[in-house]
Amino acid sequence: MAVAFVGYTFGVAMLGSTLPTPLYGLYQRQLGFSNLTTTVIYAVYAAGVLAALLLFGRASDVLGRRRVLLVGLAAAALSALVFTTDGGLATLLAGRVLSGLSAGLVSGTGTVALVELIELGGDGHGGRHARATMLATAVNMFGLGAGPLLAGLLAEYAPAPLLLPFVTHLLLLVPAAIGVWLAPETAPARDSGHGTRDGGRGSRGEWARPQRLGVPGQARAAFLPCAIAVFAAFAVFGLVTAVEPGFLSSLLGLPNRALAGAMVFSMFAGSVLGQAGSTRLPTRVALPTGCLVLVAGLAGIAVALTAGSLAPLAAGTVVVGVGQGVCFRAGMTAVTSASPPDRRAETVSSFFVVIYLGISVPVVLVGVGAQVWGLRTAGIVFTAAVAALALTALAIVLRLTARRAATPAAL
Repeated sequence: MAVAFVGYTFGVAMLGSTLPTPLYGLYQRQLGFSNLTTTVIYAVYAAGVLAALLLFGRASDVLGRRRVLLVGLAAAALSALVFTTDGGLATLLAGRVLSGLSAGLVSGTGTVALVELIELGGDGHGGRHARATMLATAVNMFGLGAGPLLAGLLAEYAPAPLLLPFVTHLLLLVPAAIGVWLAPETAPARDSGHGTRDGGRGSRGEWARPQRLGVPGQARAAFLPCAIAVFAAFAVFGLVTAVEPGFLSSLLGLPNRALAGAMVFSMFAGSVLGQAGSTRLPTRVALPTGCLVLVAGLAGIAVALTAGSLAPLAAGTVVVGVGQGVCFRAGMTAVTSASPPDRRAETVSSFFVVIYLGISVPVVLVGVGAQVWGLRTAGIVFTAAVAALALTALAIVLRLTARRAATPAAL
């Protein structure tokens, strides 16, 4: 039951971070901002994510998973409330930053909490680690995909399209908070010298001040190639999530918001399929495979933008999701396996920093390109650039794998 509670919490929190995706066109028409502003609104939440990861990356190692998850849910609720106020561009930016804070707090902590809950029910020696990591990453992707689908359906077929999705999210957060409150604590206890968990007065400064990215020495060999691959994978996700509804509306003449939400959902569903289908692949095989699948999906998206056709766009979107899922699962499994338990949340948070840099920075460059060349050309240039990055990541991963062939634990 605890696994279900934490899994639901993780999914619902991530749902909120993508909820505005099919609504950007409505906001754009209502407030009159450009494609560049749309990408900035989408990407600014990465500032909230990075702030949470850099300031509180070790918080759940010190304070416990439950406390940090509850704070993350509170940030998600506050973000939804801000979006219901209809206060203009500043409100959108504030809501996205709060959503980023929630995602940053919940993503690393939720992943680790699920892994630990499942391992507690296993053999005590990590025998369920791969299954636990698979569940955590699948819940993450399903939650991210459910946000655009839910908002698109409500915006297209229900009243108050800019209000009802966020009210619905607030209602979904209530059972999540109750579930986390009832779930057991899984963080390894720390002795502060007084027989209590190290999270009281003596440790506040440890987790509350800015921290450097932390990757333990024993995990670095696994971390580097995985970080390269997921940066490329999530750059594609940033493009599709932020800009594909605009592609459908302005380039293909298909403004249906439910369709936009379903297209983005299909990418995240492809990610879950990619993760599930690659569970038996070793990381040294899965990472290069994921990069190749990403390139194939990008080719489909480029063809769609060139020809103005829906079919290759839909197919390319799903294939991109599959490739991302392969890279993400392999990377998360390798990173969490290589990390010591008392620094696992810190390491996973560092991994998510790479992910959110990939999601945010490249997509803003697409917005800049759209201002100069137009949305179609900017999209084609972006797909070519990210395909080149994915191929570069493939080459680097293969080279690192060859160098470490004598030490299988490196990947």
